[in-house]
Amino acid sequence: MVLYYYSLAFGIVALAFSLIAAVITLKKDPGTKKMQELSDAIRSGATAYLNRQAMTIGVFVIILSILLYFLQNGGQIVIAFVTGAVTSYLTAYLGMNVAVRANVRTAKAAEKGVKDAFYTAILGGAVTGFAAIGFGLIGISLLLSYLTISNVGILIGFGFGASLVSLFARVGGGIYTKSADVGADLVGKTELNMPEDDPRNPAVIADNVGDNVGDCAGMAADVYESYVVTLVAALLIAAAGVSQGIHAFTYPLYIAAAGVVGSLASMFFIKTKGKNATPALYKGIGSAIVVSAILDLFITYHVNFPITYFVAVLSGLVLAMLLFAITDYYTGPGKRAVLKIAEAARGGAGTGVIMGLSVGLRTTFFPVIFVVIAILVSYFSAGVYGIGIAAVGMLSLTATILTIDSFGPITDNAGGIAEMANLPSRVRNVTDALDALGNTTKATTKGFAIGGAALSATALFVAFSAALGLKTIDALNPLVAAGIFIGAMLPFIFSSFLMEAVGKTATIMVEEVRRQVRTIKGILTGKAKPDYARAVDIVTVNALKALVVPELLAIATPIIVGLVLGKAALGGLLVGMIPASFVMALFMANGGAAMDNAKKYIESGKFGGKGSDAHKAAVVGDTVGDPLKDTAGPALNSMIKVVSTISILLAPVFLAYALF
Repeated sequence: MVLYYYSLAFGIVALAFSLIAAVITLKKDPGTKKMQELSDAIRSGATAYLNRQAMTIGVFVIILSILLYFLQNGGQIVIAFVTGAVTSYLTAYLGMNVAVRANVRTAKAAEKGVKDAFYTAILGGAVTGFAAIGFGLIGISLLLSYLTISNVGILIGFGFGASLVSLFARVGGGIYTKSADVGADLVGKTELNMPEDDPRNPAVIADNVGDNVGDCAGMAADVYESYVVTLVAALLIAAAGVSQGIHAFTYPLYIAAAGVVGSLASMFFIKTKGKNATPALYKGIGSAIVVSAILDLFITYHVNFPITYFVAVLSGLVLAMLLFAITDYYTGPGKRAVLKIAEAARGGAGTGVIMGLSVGLRTTFFPVIFVVIAILVSYFSAGVYGIGIAAVGMLSLTATILTIDSFGPITDNAGGIAEMANLPSRVRNVTDALDALGNTTKATTKGFAIGGAALSATALFVAFSAALGLKTIDALNPLVAAGIFIGAMLPFIFSSFLMEAVGKTATIMVEEVRRQVRTIKGILTGKAKPDYARAVDIVTVNALKALVVPELLAIATPIIVGLVLGKAALGGLLVGMIPASFVMALFMANGGAAMDNAKKYIESGKFGGKGSDAHKAAVVGDTVGDPLKDTAGPALNSMIKVVSTISILLAPVFLAYALF
């Protein structure tokens, strides 16, 4: 048990740093009364949404807890399940509550320049990043203190709890943020020629709320889930006897603890002095990788493992940097792919969208190759156990990645507050620059999250095979073939419900914005205030209604396949689902991000600038890309892991009661 106190201690250190970062952030100047009123409106909307979502999640948790109780060791599984769900929700809630306060402080700091505003946003983002690994390590370490290696499979309940909340946060938050964003853009920009974040737009507060519930709370739950599920998968592989010795079981926890130190070290490097803050982010990730790698090498030597085990872990660390870089190459401001989309928008919305989809499809090549190489290197270095520790190595950077990701919604909101509060143009210039960078960080960290989901799902598949005693997946077996086809279909059907939900809710939002502009006299002249609360309520209610069907689809599909077609077919389902979901998520996330930055490129003054025909075409392209990159694409990460964890958790049921 003493071995688990090591990871518990580092979990406490990470959570303590998160709280310290929160205190320092909240002590910063919140700006004028007008700025604080705008920030309070955003915070109120975001909190109201998460509170309503918590009630929906609570219903699912109670029902599933009752069902899980009847499994073998059901009481312990329920405890692990509830713990995973609660810690996941706390991570999202804590991070978002600081982010919606850091936004106004970032806008105020922008008066002093890029350096102060950048640091404020990064510090606010660190709250989410370090809370995730803190809660994860503390939760797993405490559970392990009461388990033995023989019943460590109960930990999959912890992973399932985190996966369930992640799916809710990603699906609901994604529907919310893009419905509000699309509604605000289609009327405000294309019909009324309003600038971004114009206070006359009734959907503007809902749009800013969406940045937090989708890109902050949703992403936090997503990456938290990947982090804990990866650790659980590696522990299950070790417990199955794939790699012998007590150190094989504790090695993943050591790697995770090393990641805490690496992420803490990275905070000293994520700083900027000039206007171009991009190098600071690369220095932060690079320093986290270098420090973590050095510690991982020392740990490998200390436990007398072959150097090849370190190579497996290193492959995961390198994969993180490669995914970050390749996503930036395709989606970053001013990059060639983005310029191609912007140029195509000169021909109209149709040509712009076609080019955006083309770029999105092409972005799948290198990430898939990189993940394949990482899997092969880790496997030939340490067998199937190597795949597990490679995933742990990659996800050990979670705190740094989430810090950089949360920077995005904070700077986005800061820009909105600067615009709505009529701050001087020099302040808006600073927030605009950081907002553009934040858009790139959200895209690049999505690449990390998607790659992490693929690698952790692969590790989960290894654990699933061990749990069901599957040595091979025979594609010539008709049951397996049926499972493969169902698995490959699942991400498409799942995504269709999300895209439909965004389309329907955005349509309601568009009509609401038009209604307010038409009926509330004085909105367009700035003499009357829009009914922001009504717009926020519309998106909240419709987003929560729309997430139920996708949730049930992800939960029910593996159960039905496992019970009706058996373990071989369920293995086939995972074989079909994991790569199909991975590639589709890459296409949607990267294509949408590239179309978004193409719009921003035109807004910077190129091809006629704001209000031009090219700009209006790019806005339509961004409208198509928004639900791809912020709703359907990221939600597939959570779907992959929900299906995988359920498959492992209910393995004994499938073995006992399957029809085939």
